[in-house]
Amino acid sequence: MGRPAPNDSADLHRAMKGFVLPRTRHDGACVTRSQAARGPIRRVTHRMAYGATALGLGALSAIALAPLHIAPAGVVAFGGLWFQLERTASLRGAFVLGWLFGLGSFLVGLSWITEAFSADAARFGALALPALAALSAGLALFPACSVAAARLLAGRAGGVPLALALAAFWGAGEWLRGAVLTGFPWNIAGHAWGASDAGLQAAALVGIHGLGLLAVLAAVLAGVAVRQRRVGPALAATVIIALPWAWGTTRLADAMPADAPGIRLRLVQPNIAQDLKWAEGERERILGRLLALSAAPAADGVAPTHIIWPESAVPYLLAESPAIRAEVARIIPPGGALLTGAVRRTIADDGGPALLNSLVALDDTGAITAAYDKIQLVPFGEYQPLRRLLADLPKITVGTVDFIPGPPREAMRVAGLPPLWPLICYEAIFPTTLPAQGPAPGWILTVTNDAWFGTSWGPYQHALAARLRAIELGLPLIRVANSGISLVTDAVGRERARLPLATEGVLDLPLPAALPGGTPYARFGDLPVAIGVAALAGIALAGRRRA
Repeated sequence: MGRPAPNDSADLHRAMKGFVLPRTRHDGACVTRSQAARGPIRRVTHRMAYGATALGLGALSAIALAPLHIAPAGVVAFGGLWFQLERTASLRGAFVLGWLFGLGSFLVGLSWITEAFSADAARFGALALPALAALSAGLALFPACSVAAARLLAGRAGGVPLALALAAFWGAGEWLRGAVLTGFPWNIAGHAWGASDAGLQAAALVGIHGLGLLAVLAAVLAGVAVRQRRVGPALAATVIIALPWAWGTTRLADAMPADAPGIRLRLVQPNIAQDLKWAEGERERILGRLLALSAAPAADGVAPTHIIWPESAVPYLLAESPAIRAEVARIIPPGGALLTGAVRRTIADDGGPALLNSLVALDDTGAITAAYDKIQLVPFGEYQPLRRLLADLPKITVGTVDFIPGPPREAMRVAGLPPLWPLICYEAIFPTTLPAQGPAPGWILTVTNDAWFGTSWGPYQHALAARLRAIELGLPLIRVANSGISLVTDAVGRERARLPLATEGVLDLPLPAALPGGTPYARFGDLPVAIGVAALAGIALAGRRRA
């Protein structure tokens, strides 16, 4: 006979003493309490690793952009994002995944903004890292929504349907990031094509957002090919990269129209340190440096017909200073003009004082003959958003008076020059189409002051964005920067000459000609991108239904 069963609670306790009661898992196996206790730890560890991977992939995506241009990093980053999303079933998880990826990307890609706070470190230095973190966290909401929308559209489907949905909504999210509120289309995925002139040429067809859509689509399809060991997605990714490159190479081989006759531009880069820009006692020295550089003999003996100074170059209210204009007029070539950035004073709608960030043209008598006032202003730099709520938070530029936007942009007419399309600093990052009415511009002029950002990544990213405007519109670009990078490109965005960062000097070049007939992007804008996003989303939805 067997041992009798215990017949009371004491006997039961003694019988069970030292014995760990097993628990049954959902699959029928048994685990001990000590093993079960390790479950939450494993889950926490798994989530931390998952989040760190998403952050790391986002950071990796940033080094595919200017100035490093390590394009394979972007393929790994977005391929890895697709892989993580495939393993994420919930919308909440997809949103967090996209937010972490975006946070990593913006923390690395926008780290240069901390340089702006060092110009007045005593007042703003402590805000540098919090500002970077807050901006990155806010911008990361766009990729968070894109990734969650891809998961929603694809449903439980993975593979190619999920990859197409992710590319479609990533492209849509970047477009929205450039339009919502004031917009901030900086470091679009399409900038990864910037490693070569040939890769950028498709912007003439589909713009920078189209290039971004193609870049992400190729990367996620490459991820599918590696993960599932499939040839089809690999071939598709190869074609998506190879075709724009081949078309761009062919386009660059075409003959360019002759330069505009009788025009010789001098670009002046004075390299004024930002902390001296508006310092007391520095105004005369700064003006003297600008005048000396403008009047210096040309290296090739060909005198300039027009001189261009950078954004807010003159540390005076030029329109209110006839004596300064008369002094400046002495270096303006006869019959030519000086184009310069200048601050102008005006009255706001509420009757209070306001400022305009302007580009003005002066003739050889010192008269202001044309002006453009910047319309896309930098929040917290040129004006304080929500001033009533944030009254105690000053803007980081000098003074307490806000800048206000000017009227809608039109081509500027300056004596002796084709009509020009003006862009001041920050405005060059926004894709633009040309108006149907008014004079057709023959070139783009952007003046800027990137001294705020030293020799960080920021000026390189900014210069690349400006070059894309030339490719999109088929217009030559003249970019004049206070501390660099000043450059001249032809109508397909190829650089003819540049002055590097943190140098003083001038560039003397003729004005390249515009492309006859313009570009498809100049006519249709982002319509092809909208069609592409809709097509990819439709194919992804069909794939979900089959799955």
